[in-house]
Amino acid sequence: MKQWLWLSVVVLVLDQASKWLVLATLQPYQVIELLPHLNLTLMFNTGAAFSLLSDAGGWQRWLFAAFALAVTLVLVLWLLRLRPGEGWLAAGLALIIGGAVGNLIDRMLLGHVVDFIQVYLPFIPLALFNPWPSFNVADSAISVGVVLLIIESLRGQRTDGAAAEGR
Repeated sequence: MKQWLWLSVVVLVLDQASKWLVLATLQPYQVIELLPHLNLTLMFNTGAAFSLLSDAGGWQRWLFAAFALAVTLVLVLWLLRLRPGEGWLAAGLALIIGGAVGNLIDRMLLGHVVDFIQVYLPFIPLALFNPWPSFNVADSAISVGVVLLIIESLRGQRTDGAAAEGR
């Protein structure tokens, strides 16, 4: 299933190209409204998801980089061991791999991850995550990949349960 690594490369290229375009055109925290609840806003995240440990003093850069590298290697090995017919699982793994490498490159080259997509969720009270924490193409790919893994896991459980009932 190594042919699915093309999807990782596409995610990586789109992620890095979008980040460098935003870095070249926006000033930090400059807001450009694209749609009524969607902005482009250049921000830098030295932490992990939702800026976890962003104020830890710098050591977190190496921790998150090592974690991303380890996870990427495990996911690549998992992807390479998949059987034909496990395309949705392969797609999910490939999306996560591409996103993890995209953010790893930022962390290693810049010391932080470049985020620029800012969403306001009108159905959430203002005090709770509004705006939603900024994110990027890599984060989006990771999120979609995780959803695909969860769906495949639930499908597998349903199939296993149906097979067990048939015995």
